[in-house]
Amino acid sequence: MLHGISRIIRGHRTTAGAHSDRRFSAAPCCANQEPRDYALPNPTWSPDTKRLYEGLSRDRSWRRLPSYNTTVHRDGISPEADRKTRFFTRNLDQDGVGIEYCMFYNEAEKRTICIFQPGPYTEGPPGHAHGGCIAAIIDEAAGTLIEYSSGPAWTANLNINYRNPIPLGSTVIIDSRVEKVDGRKIYISCRVRSHDDAVLYNEATALFITVKSEGLQAKL
Repeated sequence: MLHGISRIIRGHRTTAGAHSDRRFSAAPCCANQEPRDYALPNPTWSPDTKRLYEGLSRDRSWRRLPSYNTTVHRDGISPEADRKTRFFTRNLDQDGVGIEYCMFYNEAEKRTICIFQPGPYTEGPPGHAHGGCIAAIIDEAAGTLIEYSSGPAWTANLNINYRNPIPLGSTVIIDSRVEKVDGRKIYISCRVRSHDDAVLYNEATALFITVKSEGLQAKL
């Protein structure tokens, strides 16, 4: 397992291999008065998802990033219990049926690794994740990288090459890196591959434009 984690961290690249193990389950969300960090393991996570999470958590070069159902926490403000809006990738009240994911950030490498597990409510082609769902989680992974490396930004352009369909319930790695910074323009590359690094699912590039924090606050 540690060898597999090290390959993921090094960004080992290969495209041949079998499909990832297809697993998923669903469990009701626990009621809690305190803001819930959805990037922590829950019973619907597959063994592969949990193993990757635990491996990266032990590596001190990677910082686990919290994730809530609103965006206001990112500026150090606690999410409001009665807030009427909800973050798109955290929009379901039941664990395991939608987009399960957690992210780790490496400041030295300007890189994030997102562990992604698509649930049964993300279906597009029978038994596989919808292309729009994949685009959403790639955008979130790339945007999170920009946020922690450079500050608030808007997506200006996102290009995705869909190489192979992603089975529902599989464990997927989204590896995002900052490729170039040109003033307010930040260029990102992403590779989406299976948990065992055997299948390349998607390749993507993105352009983000940084914005002033007061401008972002005005939109919230």
